[in-house]
Amino acid sequence: MNPDTAQPEEQFHRNWLYQPTPGYYDEMVATDGTMRSRWRPLIEPLEQMGQAGFARRWQEGRRLIHEHGTTYNVYSDPQSAGRPWPLDPLPMVLDGEDWSYIAAAIAQRAKLLNAILADLYGSQKLLRDGLPPELVFPNPAFLRPCCHVPVPGEIHLHVYAADLARSPDGRWWVIADRSQAPSGAGYALENRLVSARVLPDVFRTAHIHRLAGFFQTYKESLLSLAPGRKENPRIVLLTPGPYNETYFEHAFLARYLGFTLVEGGDLTVRDNRVFLKTLGGLPPVDVIVRRQDDTYCDPLELRPDSMLGVPGLMGAVRSGTVTVANALGSGLVESAAPASFLPGLCRRILGEDLKMPAVATWWCGDEPALSYVAQNLSNLVIKPAFPSPGVQPVFGACLSEAEKAALVKRIRATPSAFVAQEQVPLSTVPVWDDGGLRPRRLVLRVYAVASAGSYAVMPGGLTRVTASLDDLVTSMQSGGGSKDTWVLAGEPTSQFSLLPPAPSRLDVSRATFDLPSRVADNLFWLGRYVERVEPA
Repeated sequence: MNPDTAQPEEQFHRNWLYQPTPGYYDEMVATDGTMRSRWRPLIEPLEQMGQAGFARRWQEGRRLIHEHGTTYNVYSDPQSAGRPWPLDPLPMVLDGEDWSYIAAAIAQRAKLLNAILADLYGSQKLLRDGLPPELVFPNPAFLRPCCHVPVPGEIHLHVYAADLARSPDGRWWVIADRSQAPSGAGYALENRLVSARVLPDVFRTAHIHRLAGFFQTYKESLLSLAPGRKENPRIVLLTPGPYNETYFEHAFLARYLGFTLVEGGDLTVRDNRVFLKTLGGLPPVDVIVRRQDDTYCDPLELRPDSMLGVPGLMGAVRSGTVTVANALGSGLVESAAPASFLPGLCRRILGEDLKMPAVATWWCGDEPALSYVAQNLSNLVIKPAFPSPGVQPVFGACLSEAEKAALVKRIRATPSAFVAQEQVPLSTVPVWDDGGLRPRRLVLRVYAVASAGSYAVMPGGLTRVTASLDDLVTSMQSGGGSKDTWVLAGEPTSQFSLLPPAPSRLDVSRATFDLPSRVADNLFWLGRYVERVEPA
């Protein structure tokens, strides 16, 4: 090892007291104790500023999170609506080589899943060619009203996300697909805005890929989906409302991209056309970016008890007067059950091998797979075959012998309802904790948007970390945290930004054409209540 590089690394380990966990891939420190080269543009400035200097900078980061109102609603927390977004000040760092592989693999996977959706909601040739119907028709995410519904450009997945994990040998694996209404891209952007303010000098000199180009591509893709009207189409972002866990992200993305944020009650369907209810009338809506589950979108044809959807939306989609992104029914491919079939489907549909495999998966509806799962439960994670809200994965290694026997009995009773996956020891990454660095497990969520017949991948993503080293799931609802994700470019990057420049004065607009009447009503009563408070 070069002494000139070894000395700062040894000094950093000594001053920051970071100890990686044996047996796991550590993102910052190699197995021989040396610093991975991609982290040096960050670590060397950290050593210069010291822990006290870094702590002072992070005070600015906390202030920004508070001023931006960045929150994440934890349903079990009585004060969840005001819970600050848990951001760790130290970013996750990836080099260009690592990222090129990830980007190519995620673009391929998005293209494959989009083709599978087009087939299963269309000709269903895959079912006739050997894909088990038990993986499709019993799935609650398979929406029969969406069969043979025209989809502009045959694009079902306008935005796709995949959760990635790195195993001890350094390989990346896909552990989950997010195809229905993927969340987190807005939080990734917010993480970037904060980290670039906390470490502006490091961010400039390290040449980090920026995120604005990805969101510009996403916006242009949505604009191209408008049926009929190509000039100034109206795009709205449909949110379940302020009690949703990621409501901040919905409002933030709508403002950032220039879309109108609406709830189901703000839209109405007349003559198979969707309109926005405003004080100025009923302007037509061309594209709906939905941030709620498929079944809640239309109480007439999908879920009758939904209070969040738009009655008649399916009829408007079927008539081709509005585009919904992602397409209704796209949650079908979020199931882990078909993972073992994807390599063969990739060769059949795309004519190429799958670039990044999913973790080894066994669908218990197959008898040989069921036998393997029953005999190797200690090394597996058991999940429902079809995603079920509130159902957590079961880690076989954490069960007693009696609990394992009871679980095997449950699986044998309804084998097609369960899948088992190999338990991957998640890699670790340093987080700032009590004035020092501590290792935590991580999962990286990566995003792709449809663009020009393929998919463009966000150069970064949302890194989620566990609350402690003993946790096995990186759940934000369970107290986990997040990181900005830096992808090194190796050269100066584009300075393009979608953020408006700071105005010298605030322009007041009295136009109400895109102001939903529900919001106007709320503002009216807010003013009346303020009037009543002032005399007191």
